[in-house]
Amino acid sequence: MAQRLATEYVKTCLVLTEAEMFKFVTIFADHQVQLQVKVLENGSQDVVFQDAGEDEIVLSFERLDSKYVFTGSCRLSNPNLVTVMRKAVAEFKGSATVNRIYPSYTMVYQYNRGAVIKIIEIKAANEKIIYEYKDTVDQLKLLFLKQNVEYEIQAIHQQINEVLDLRNLSIESTFISQIDQRLQQLSHRLFSLEV
Repeated sequence: MAQRLATEYVKTCLVLTEAEMFKFVTIFADHQVQLQVKVLENGSQDVVFQDAGEDEIVLSFERLDSKYVFTGSCRLSNPNLVTVMRKAVAEFKGSATVNRIYPSYTMVYQYNRGAVIKIIEIKAANEKIIYEYKDTVDQLKLLFLKQNVEYEIQAIHQQINEVLDLRNLSIESTFISQIDQRLQQLSHRLFSLEV
């Protein structure tokens, strides 16, 4: 198995309540990550920890109303930190694009509301979709609820019946040819909807 060089959290977004912010810090502490929490004047907080090689990682949570919001990126190479960050994004329903960088390729994971929705392998400028979440149940529900076509088919059937009644009552040939043209248009539209 290839050795991972680093993990980049790009376009990461976490929105935490005050209780969740405490739990976020606790998750890191439970995994023996040495960290500091710096509380800023406006109530915002910086979570600071050391990555492999003594690189300092700062996650700045801005205080907005009663929430703490982190939007940003970070690059991690310590496997323990990578695991903790992945768990935090999943548990707190975060969104992120995560690049897992290997010597000859990169795996891109896209998270939405804490769940992986897409995995792409990038190898020498070639992209290959490994996994993509499809919400087939919701798609089927929407398709089932979308009845516009059925209503249009009903309306066309009614128009065809009315036009046929007109044709049966008409004697004039020019009027009949106009009716036949209209019937042809309606039947063409009906055929395209039923296919």
